[in-house]
Amino acid sequence: MSYFYPAKEQKGFRQVIPVGEKTAYTGFGLLKLAAGESYGAETKGEEVVLVLLAGKCHITVNGQTFDNLSRKDVFAEKATAVYVPINSRWEVAALSPNLEVAVLSAPAERQFAPFIIRPEDVIFNHRGVLNWQRDVYDIMVANVEGKVDRIVVGETYSFPGQWSSYPSHKHDTQNLPYECQMDEIYYFKVKPTEGFGVQIMYNDDLSLREAYMIKDGDAVALPAGYHPVAAAPGFQVYYLWVMAGPHGRQLTPNDDPKLKWLQNIPAMLK
Repeated sequence: MSYFYPAKEQKGFRQVIPVGEKTAYTGFGLLKLAAGESYGAETKGEEVVLVLLAGKCHITVNGQTFDNLSRKDVFAEKATAVYVPINSRWEVAALSPNLEVAVLSAPAERQFAPFIIRPEDVIFNHRGVLNWQRDVYDIMVANVEGKVDRIVVGETYSFPGQWSSYPSHKHDTQNLPYECQMDEIYYFKVKPTEGFGVQIMYNDDLSLREAYMIKDGDAVALPAGYHPVAAAPGFQVYYLWVMAGPHGRQLTPNDDPKLKWLQNIPAMLK
């Protein structure tokens, strides 16, 4: 079974990974519009987060409009995102050419109010040391607890030649306080675009043992297992991530026990 979704040329909306296809609790769609175009949909039983990746637009949710949202690109500015509750109608109207919006979804039961996350609301963390350093931006994580049902959203920027989501971790088993069950989807950008990264997926007994060459615009479904990412030297690898699961929103990744000794290194470097 392949968990890899290569980039495709598109206009308008494309549901890249539907909820339930490879991941039970997460879905990913991509919307690309030209100036003057618009697209709308209904959420039904899924909550949705619209993450602006590039361009300028209005976003309307249940008649409430968030005006003049803009982002040069994912490498230039922090994210703007709009939360759309279940049983709601949303519409994106493009104000610039080459608008790109990620449509992230998760099945939900509780209905909340729409809201916006602006760049100043995004929470930054630098993680890792040596050759596993990355910048992580929480868009809708602990900062929106009580305002969403299941969905968790953020962005990671891997430095050239570095590993991220490392030491390798997983979150496919409910075993608090050590691990909270969530599946996940990654959507990648690479700078410069001719570069590449590598997505690894494996589990303890290696019955899951996959590797994918990642190019700009690819996506990967992560229903289980450890899932580190490597950026080729000379190229920055970005990935948007959406997570959700059946037991709440507490991010509790469980590191590969064979790699846990790496947790001692930061203290040794001080």
